[in-house]
Amino acid sequence: MNKIILIGRLTCDVEMRYGTNNNNTAIARYTLAVNRPYKQNGGQEADFLPCIAFGKTAEFAEKYLANSHV
Repeated sequence: MNKIILIGRLTCDVEMRYGTNNNNTAIARYTLAVNRPYKQNGGQEADFLPCIAFGKTAEFAEKYLANSHV
């Protein structure tokens, strides 16, 4: 399995759902905006990456990731 570490900003709060199977798996969806280290001809400065987390990772995302404006 591959591992990637992204540093960015949440575009909105984490959307939490639970699966319809027998064990009701937690499912978290959110979008992460990650700045590019360079610009191409005045193009887009950030990439918007949709993320999905399952189980304990989803519960962690719901609890600790917040789109706060401090």
